[in-house]
Order: sequence, then structure tokens, then C-alpha cells
Amino acid sequence: MSKSNLSVQLYTVRELLTDDTVGTLKRIADLGFTQVEPFAFLEFGDDLRRGLEETGLTAPTTHQGFIGGDLEPVFEAAKALGIPTVIDPFVAPERWQTAESVDEIAAQLNEAAEVAARYGVRVGYHNHAHELESTIDGVTALENFASKLAPEVVLEVDTYWVAVGGHDPVELLGKLGDRVVALHIKDGPGTTETKDQVAVGKGSLPIEQIIAAAPNALRVIELDDSRGDRFEAVADSIEFLTAKGLA
Repeated sequence: MSKSNLSVQLYTVRELLTDDTVGTLKRIADLGFTQVEPFAFLEFGDDLRRGLEETGLTAPTTHQGFIGGDLEPVFEAAKALGIPTVIDPFVAPERWQTAESVDEIAAQLNEAAEVAARYGVRVGYHNHAHELESTIDGVTALENFASKLAPEVVLEVDTYWVAVGGHDPVELLGKLGDRVVALHIKDGPGTTETKDQVAVGKGSLPIEQIIAAAPNALRVIELDDSRGDRFEAVADSIEFLTAKGLA
């Protein structure tokens, strides 16, 4: 069965990936994944390319910081690897506190989208908790930000960090609509202690309702950290989502 709506954020297995990129990608493929989401993909270079080629895995999305940076090398590399969507994973909390600063971030991302388009690539942004904890003009900074983005710019919503930020991820997904093309699916108690994160289905987040709120979005399994073995948690997560008919 092809799990075309499922991926895994490789940051989850970062130590294994750094030690043996190709071998780790083969282990991920053996779990049934057909897609992965690399992080800081420029740093893995030829090993990532070789791993994708040898396993047949594709990377529909990747994380790479680029907002306010040198854009051309990022999108050129993404095109070379066949990665169609490059997502900036983090803009510092202090930049999400005023309308003017949020406008500036949106403008930078819109500008990056124009550069990316020349390479056949699109851009997006991934949230943490701080974009939800800040309020701009009566809505979360993330929603305010989304309203300023060009139509071609997308969002990847980390549903766990939405909950940590004090908001209902199901409700937020309804507000953000089709701009959300990917979800980070993770589980745990919804606190800032990343080591408390667990396999999907073993925590307190309403996983089925979250996925139902954005049914067409790519489902990207991730653990920032855990007290147990993170690779085993990935295996348990794909098993849970498959059993529930969500993969």
C-alpha cells in the first residue's frame, strides 16, 4: 500500500542520519514510508541525494532556513534534488511581537517565493509555539502573518506546538484553510518539555480530528525528542496511523 499522504521529519532520527544517511533512509523505507522531510538539507549534500536515489524515497517538503538569507543556492539545490517545497522552520520569537515585524517577515517570504518560482520551487513556513502565543490585531501572530502572504506561499502547521502555544489545532486549521499543505503530527502531553513527546497515538492530542481538519495535507510524523527510542516511536506512529486508516 502506497502511503502517499505520509512522511517523516528526518530531524526525529538526526543522530542516525548524521552517522549513516543512506542506511537510515533505507531503514525508514523498510517501515513503509515512501516520502521523507529532510532538515537543513544543504548540510547533507551528496549523501542525501544518494540515499533518496537508492531507496526510491522522495522529499515533497524540506526544512531549511532561508528567510533574510542567500536564496538562490537553497532553491537551486532543492530543484536538483527534486524537492518542490522548501519550508523555513523558524523565525525568532522577538520578531512575532508587533504588526510591523510580522509584515516584514511576510514580505521577506513573499520575496523568496518569487525567487523560488524561477527554480520551479515554492516556499512555506513552519510554526512553533511563539507564533501562537503572540496576538496581533486580535488574532494570533500566525493568522495575521498568513493573511499577508502571497497566494503561492504555503504553511506547514506543527499541530503539537499550536497546542503548546495555548490554541486548539483543529480550530486553527479550520481558520487557515487550504494554505496548509502539510502537518507535523506528533503526540505527548502538549508541554514545552520535548522529552515527554511519544509515538503518535500514545499522547493526549486529538490526532484523528486534527487530520480530519486538513484532510488533504501531507502528514509528517515527528518527534523533537523523547525519553524512548525515537526510531521505534516512528515505527509505532506509522503503525497507529495505518491501523486507523489515516495513512
